[in-house]
Amino acid sequence: MGEVRPIVRVGDPVLHAPCEPVTRFDDALRALVDDMFASMYAADGVGLAANQIGVPLRVFVYDCPDDDGVRHRGVVVNPALELPGVGERRLDAGEEGCLSVPGQYAPLPRSDRATVHGSDAEGRPVTVEGTGMLARCLQHETDHLDGHLYIDRLPAKRRKQVLAAYEQSLTTGQIPTNNPPST
Repeated sequence: MGEVRPIVRVGDPVLHAPCEPVTRFDDALRALVDDMFASMYAADGVGLAANQIGVPLRVFVYDCPDDDGVRHRGVVVNPALELPGVGERRLDAGEEGCLSVPGQYAPLPRSDRATVHGSDAEGRPVTVEGTGMLARCLQHETDHLDGHLYIDRLPAKRRKQVLAAYEQSLTTGQIPTNNPPST
């Protein structure tokens, strides 16, 4: 039952700097997590990093399906991303979007499997293993906490196109909403 906070948009410095590790697992952290879930759901997202609501801490929430369509929901504090080795990695070239660059999507190859190790909001160890969209979400949200947006991984020409389309949507006031889920 958190408070919906505004989503920070591309260009805000909080999105482009590494986030600080969480050191206190207290009521303030639990309230932040509640606000993050409320904000993610209000924006029709499947994942949200704390810096996307202006808080530069290493925390993300998620609620999305895996490759088998099983829905996973949770929080990871101080995540460490683990990907399969290069020889074992298979890439999924699906489209990716971001609540901080609303309405814009681009194909972005990501590992089809990913694992994060971290803590829950109480400080207990958690490990989340994901395939499909969940794997993409784990990678995307960890990137946010490292100060990177998905568009930073795109080839320069495609990144410029996405940003130009985003700027155009702001000018016209028409941000498309009928696209794949965003994180």
